[in-house]
Order: sequence, then structure tokens, then C-alpha cells
Amino acid sequence: MKESQPICHTCINENCFIKRHIHLESMKSYIDKKRSFTCKRGQQFIIEGAPMQGLYFINKGKAKTVKTGINGREQIVRFTKDGDTVGFRGFGTSKRYLIGAYALEETILCNFSNEDMLDILYNVPEFTFDLMLFYAEELNKSENNIRKIAQMNVRERVIDTLLYIHRKFGQKKGYIEIDLSRQELADFAGTTDEQVIRVISSLKKESLIRTLGKRIELLNIEKLKSEIKEHKYY
Repeated sequence: MKESQPICHTCINENCFIKRHIHLESMKSYIDKKRSFTCKRGQQFIIEGAPMQGLYFINKGKAKTVKTGINGREQIVRFTKDGDTVGFRGFGTSKRYLIGAYALEETILCNFSNEDMLDILYNVPEFTFDLMLFYAEELNKSENNIRKIAQMNVRERVIDTLLYIHRKFGQKKGYIEIDLSRQELADFAGTTDEQVIRVISSLKKESLIRTLGKRIELLNIEKLKSEIKEHKYY
């Protein structure tokens, strides 16, 4: 990873925990302790099981977090973008990272050490309260994902994944603004790349989506939503 120096005060990521609390006097002493890096596409910046070295905040870019399952297969548990926090699972209760993380494109990361993060949690109650709400929301999402895999069929899980990444990353010139392989879509949807390819082919024939290489355009979002409406997850 190459060192970078994004400046917190000029950061435009209003959803970033650090940015949201930078106006507090009690936060100022921690900002200068931040370390920043630039990762290339495909570069791993958190290794599952490695000693925890604080939390990462995405200044610019996209990443995926993964959890190793049966036979060493990686399940994608979360996609992240500008302003998102990475590496929080197990923070404060585990000395090792419970997930791995990879950059999906060139990504600038800001890192605060374990010691500095714990100091912030002890000394900045506004930050701690916001983080508690964030944890509650992430727990709810995780529980919903478990129910999805248990109750949705493969087609529904793929549609749900496409709608999710559309919400998360938006679109540019019609196409969802992220390049994901069919394997990555499968690893998030909890299925195989063969099944994803079949579902995508079917959705194309039904004129519900259009593809250009890895890029996907949703042509009829309301129709796609209606297919998973009964699960009430959208």
C-alpha cells in the first residue's frame, strides 16, 4: 500500500464517522494521528485472522469485505464506498480481524490505530453513540441477510443483489457504477457463478436488465422489486 495524505477538514464524505465529528474539540487531537494509504484494485488491506490494527475509513474508492466459509470459499458480506467504515466487526472484543477486505478499484483509506479508536470511544461520547447506532443497523442487516439466504430462491437472491448494488453505488450512463465479476455477485448472493450466469441470461431475455462486459443496467426496477416484494427486504 502506498501512503497518502487526504485532509479530514476538506473531506466531502459527510457519512464518514470521523468527518461527522471533526467539529468537536475533543476530536482534534486524534486527527493528526491518522495514517492514510492508497490500495490498487484487487489489493487486500485486511487479512482475516490477522492482528487487528484499528479501523479503516474509505476516503475514496470501493471495497468488499469477505468471510471465509466451508472449503475456504470466501463469502462477500459487505460492499463499501466513500465514507464507509471497514474492519469494525469484532472491534473491542477480538484482537484479530474477523473479516478480510479487498479494494475493488484504486482506493484511498484512512486508518486509526486500536489505541486511538479506543481513546475516541472513551472520550468522545457523541462518536460512541453514533457507532452504537451503526452497529445496531449492521446487526439488523446481517440478520436480514441470513433470512434472505434461507427463504429466497436463487433468482430472487440475484435480483436482490442487483437492487442492492444499484442502491449502494448508483448508476452512470445507465449502468450500475461498479464492476463486479459474476463470481463476486455469486459470493454476495450466496450461490454459484453458474447460477448467476443463468439468472442474468434469463433477466436479459425478459428485458429486465442489460449488460456490457461486467457492467449491468437495470431496465425495469419496479418489476425487479415486485419479484422480491413478498420478502419485504427491499
